[in-house]
Amino acid sequence: MASRDVSSWLSKSPSPSEVQLHVHGMPFSVDKDLLSARSAKIAALLKENPPEKLAFLLRDIPADPETFELVARFCHGYELILSTENVIPLISLAYYLEMTESHSDNNLLDKTLGFFEDKVLPSWNETIKALRSASSTIQQVLHSGLVDACLESLIYKALADPRLLGEPIKNSTCNEDSEDEEVFKPNARRKLFSPDWKSEDLTTLSLQLYNPLIQAMNQHGVPPEYVAASLCQYVKKWADSGENETIYKRGVIEAVERLLPPEKGILPCTLLFEMLRLAICLECSSDCRSGFEIRIGKQLDQAEVKDLLIPSQGYSKEIQYDIECVRRILKHFYANYSSTDVSGILLVAELIEEFLMEVASDIDLRIDTFVSLAEMSLAASLGTQRNSDGIYRAINIYLDKHNYLTELEREEVCRVLDCQKMSPEACEHAAKNERLPVRFVVQVLFMAQLQLRDTITKEVQVFDDKLRREVVEDEENEEKMGFDEEEVRVEMEKMSIKVMELERECCTMRKEIEHGCTHQKSKKGKVSMWREMKRKLGCVSSTHDCNCQVKKKKKKY
Repeated sequence: MASRDVSSWLSKSPSPSEVQLHVHGMPFSVDKDLLSARSAKIAALLKENPPEKLAFLLRDIPADPETFELVARFCHGYELILSTENVIPLISLAYYLEMTESHSDNNLLDKTLGFFEDKVLPSWNETIKALRSASSTIQQVLHSGLVDACLESLIYKALADPRLLGEPIKNSTCNEDSEDEEVFKPNARRKLFSPDWKSEDLTTLSLQLYNPLIQAMNQHGVPPEYVAASLCQYVKKWADSGENETIYKRGVIEAVERLLPPEKGILPCTLLFEMLRLAICLECSSDCRSGFEIRIGKQLDQAEVKDLLIPSQGYSKEIQYDIECVRRILKHFYANYSSTDVSGILLVAELIEEFLMEVASDIDLRIDTFVSLAEMSLAASLGTQRNSDGIYRAINIYLDKHNYLTELEREEVCRVLDCQKMSPEACEHAAKNERLPVRFVVQVLFMAQLQLRDTITKEVQVFDDKLRREVVEDEENEEKMGFDEEEVRVEMEKMSIKVMELERECCTMRKEIEHGCTHQKSKKGKVSMWREMKRKLGCVSSTHDCNCQVKKKKKKY
């Protein structure tokens, strides 16, 4: 369609009122009077130069043939069809040709700017499409203010809803169910789009536009986890693809490293290692590689052993893996870790032990490099209860793959191993291990004897303490039982005495009852005893005799 439209403006024998221009090798015949009526620049050139020189003067016109054809049609009175894809190139060309209001009321610059402000800037998708279409004329539009307007519009929308950049990449080691985790929830007034709306991807922009956009988003406070998500998508599209040139890929990786927010944990450690591998493979700058190493070091406790297996680069490739890179990352970890984070230190110590077991089979791994890594792992375990079994397994693999080592060299390898921290199972294995130097085996046997002696001593002590506790408990129980029996005996004796007293009183009372009613006694002592008995039974009157009281009692019932 474009070729057909362009061909309509081609002319081999232009009329006297027409001039011929060339745009990127494509000839156009246009009416110079109509063109100068809309363009102040062309009017000025024709005023000072003959028409045949116009093509030479406009040889560097900043437009492609399709864009210039639209301008020519506009100058010849045809309807101008504006779109998101052509508006920025048209604005740029209209600005270059000075098609302004001061030269013509019906001017191209006002029409295109109005469309740009009303149809493009309010929309996230249209703004990205417009920027993408400007890639061919980026040098002309970069300083025209159009790019800045687009960037400002995108930043405002990203602040309102950061999810436009992509969903954050969650770290598998983090607690995804944490109640304190902040989840972005846009304000009801900020719901700019319908549920079925799909956003344009920022990764479709060229690096020349993407770089300043992300830099501005960082400065304006767009949440870093969303910025990091967009950067990862950009790396995957442009740097991790075989379609682009190495130089461009290198520029992408270096830009992404600079643009990554400094916050710890916004990207999983595995992804950072992948970017580091790309940076090494593409021979990026030392600052770029160092930047990734520092970021990894801050969260090395989240890494897996496969992440550390970075292939060596270069022509010689003396060793299979890049050990020096791992050592630098370890140093960054120790320089940034908190002494209170014991769990993180132990995780890194275990990680290095596993890494040692992986690289120990490398026939080209030097003794000093192996020992240095082992010492760094041991340093992380100081002050903890972690044993040395992992280091021992790595040493066993190293000695097996390097069986040509002398006795002194094997002793040098084993000097990092602390026999006192080896488990009984590891000591038993080491005592029978023919790969170990004799001196070390003797140390293992000696430590095994000490461990056996300590174990027996502890068992005897435990048994003795248990026996002592049982004896003490038996004595306490006996004393307690003796105290209870004595108390019961005393109480029984008291009860026996009380029973005997009651029996005597009952016997006396029975005798007086039998004789008191039929034979009145004159003895004062017996009468007193009888009256005392009546008082106890409830017959409290002292003026009536026994018969009267008994009768009254019967009436009462």
